[in-house]
Amino acid sequence: MLNAAAAERNKEPILAVLQDSVNTGRPLQALEISSGTGQHVTHFAQALRNITWQPSEYDRQSLASIEAYRAHYRLNNVKPVIHLDASLPYEYWGGIQAESLDLVVNINMIHISPIACTEGLFKGAGAVLKPQGLLLTYGPYAVNGHITPQSNVDFDYSLRQRNPEWGLRDISFLRSIAERNGLFLEKMVDMPANNKCLLFRKESLV
Repeated sequence: MLNAAAAERNKEPILAVLQDSVNTGRPLQALEISSGTGQHVTHFAQALRNITWQPSEYDRQSLASIEAYRAHYRLNNVKPVIHLDASLPYEYWGGIQAESLDLVVNINMIHISPIACTEGLFKGAGAVLKPQGLLLTYGPYAVNGHITPQSNVDFDYSLRQRNPEWGLRDISFLRSIAERNGLFLEKMVDMPANNKCLLFRKESLV
């Protein structure tokens, strides 16, 4: 059971956004893309019992951690983790069907992955979400070409030094990718430590 300090800090604020944004009165199906250690999905599943969660991860070491969290908490609303590469079409996402999900959650992936993963995330979410389904992304972002405060500027620089394909993405850029895939930015929520939750709703293109 790996433990990420950032996940421990942000799991409760993100849960509060989910509780404000999703229907807690009927059964729902959710996919977390890039589940990391497994801390988020088990925390959300304990609080939102009406949601059946599908964790997923690209990193092999993290897959084992997610399964360890599942075994520890014995949650019947968390499915066994699947290996998922967000850059690939949804047909390669472990058998998840088109328009089968109410919610897709993606935390702290967009800035620490190649742009192909972000594009795949929005394209795949646009396919697997039901009409009116919700995509929630969380992390640090640029806004209209600007990154603030200085700590996020430094973070962006350090990410790009580690991998030129990484870095903070601009919300207007994400919005344009989303809209090409039938997802529309419904709400932005300011979060602790200069992060944001972006809530994208799937709407009919007609």
